[in-house]
Amino acid sequence: MADLIRQILAERLQKGLRDPRMGYVTITDVHVTGDLQHASVFYTVLGDDTERADTHAALKAATGMLRTEVGKNITARLTPSLEFVPDGIPENAAAIENLLQEARERDAEIERQKATAQYAGDEDPYKVPKSAE
Repeated sequence: MADLIRQILAERLQKGLRDPRMGYVTITDVHVTGDLQHASVFYTVLGDDTERADTHAALKAATGMLRTEVGKNITARLTPSLEFVPDGIPENAAAIENLLQEARERDAEIERQKATAQYAGDEDPYKVPKSAE
């Protein structure tokens, strides 16, 4: 059911809404409750924070129309209520990229320190038995 709802909403949003606040939206996932009464629709928006806020407002305003569209295209007895939730994928990806960059910088610093490092004691700290002559 979740995949069907995602497909219906994606096709409807691809046709466009008449709301000028609507940005470029991608439906990333849909979670439906076990009783099929409620669907959480996760989406991402291409753009900055103001475009995300405007798109969220446009989706909230169009929720009734989109629910009607879902109801026409599914065979369930009840049409689930829709809740649009901004997906955190872009923010999570940016945070992971920052962590990876920090790890690369630390690795490079260790390599620089390794180039000038010297042994604290002998180069080979293990005792070597005297050879029998």
